[in-house]
Amino acid sequence: MLSPSEQTAAELADLLADLLAGPVVPAARGLLGCRLTAGGVTVRITEVEAYAGTAGDPASHAHRGRTPRNAVMFGPAGHAYVYFTYGMHWCLNVVTGPDGEASAVLIRAGEVVDGLAEARARRPAVRRDVDLARGPARLCAALGVDRSVYGLDLLGDGPVQLRPAVEPVPEPAVVAGPRVGVTGAHDVPWRFWIAGDPTVSTYRRHVPRSRG
Repeated sequence: MLSPSEQTAAELADLLADLLAGPVVPAARGLLGCRLTAGGVTVRITEVEAYAGTAGDPASHAHRGRTPRNAVMFGPAGHAYVYFTYGMHWCLNVVTGPDGEASAVLIRAGEVVDGLAEARARRPAVRRDVDLARGPARLCAALGVDRSVYGLDLLGDGPVQLRPAVEPVPEPAVVAGPRVGVTGAHDVPWRFWIAGDPTVSTYRRHVPRSRG
């Protein structure tokens, strides 16, 4: 029989799995404060973005349907969708929703709460600890996340693990605003972050390139 503390941990893990299996926006909000561990480093998630897949979200990688790149976005929930961007950066998403309905949450930023030495070794040029995982590419660099993480079950006991928050983020502390750097639906307020947290990335509205 599970001890009270072990039972609580199991119940919280079940609640997290149920949350991720539901709609992407509540899932995104609920990921704030959760712990993400990889490569000997653990971060407390402080900023996320929701992407609704084929459900009328032109900013999503799955907007036009299933491809070899985005196939994992179609389920099951709780798995990792990792993609390469700008020819140099990895970004990590948590798949959400029912099987067959593509959606995912981009992990934009986090606070390093364990494995600080390992995170600093991966990002030696960073001067401030709050900048180690401030932004999706920096977060992946600090955690050592790359293509090998694609498709992993983050709720299991594998090399990358997502766990419930030690202390849930109070609803008044959650802020919503437009997503960063997307060309479509950039004003949709599906970016969520913890108010006042110094690890949250800087907002930059997308500016189309001139064709002149």
